[in-house]
Amino acid sequence: MSPQRKRKVSGDYELLSSAEQDPNFTGSDTWRVFRIMGEFVEGFESLNNVGPAISVFGGARIKPDSPFYAQARTLGGRLAEEGFAVITGGGPGLMEAANLGCKEAGGLSVGLNIELPNEQRPNPYQDVSMSFHYFFVRKMIFVKYSLGFVIFPGGFGTMDETFEALTLVQTGKIRNFPIVLFCEDYWKGLVSWIDAEMKPRRYINPEDTSIFSITDDIEEAVILLKAGIGELLSQVKPRK
Repeated sequence: MSPQRKRKVSGDYELLSSAEQDPNFTGSDTWRVFRIMGEFVEGFESLNNVGPAISVFGGARIKPDSPFYAQARTLGGRLAEEGFAVITGGGPGLMEAANLGCKEAGGLSVGLNIELPNEQRPNPYQDVSMSFHYFFVRKMIFVKYSLGFVIFPGGFGTMDETFEALTLVQTGKIRNFPIVLFCEDYWKGLVSWIDAEMKPRRYINPEDTSIFSITDDIEEAVILLKAGIGELLSQVKPRK
């Protein structure tokens, strides 16, 4: 087994670690509640009027010369043309690509950046830009203000966002909004493993894999999103 690499830590580490409590009163968990509350309030106020929006996720390390970058940029533009705001994690890579495409097409481009020990620079293609200290606050804002997710290839962070969305739909914590996985070749290994391991062991229900769709085509992704959003809105009872 290789030795564990020493990593820098973030504000989440301070909150989640029970072994290293700050003896200063203002550094205590009680006081951190106010910072958490402030992030929620800022998020609610900043995104309350963005209108219908789609969140686009994908790897921060993917370079502009990658085909995925071009596809995410095209998708950002198409979503803007369809009247959607585009929300990303605000960083480089595919987040930048989707924000760029949206902005080029005249849409509302939103970035929800996260403060990391190895600083993630916000990309310059955002009309609304926020920076979060806590991952869990940021993830809630993604879900609250999105009508659907498109998830491009990426790393652990992208997987985290993927399974967060799948779990929320599976457990009924949110309505069944469309989740589109882009690039079948990238996702097919994971889906095969789910079919071969999770389903036979009954760790999930057979119908749970219908929560998401997979495509290699930008236009099909837009169609899947619009169809899923139409079904989603039909489930919402109008206010009396």
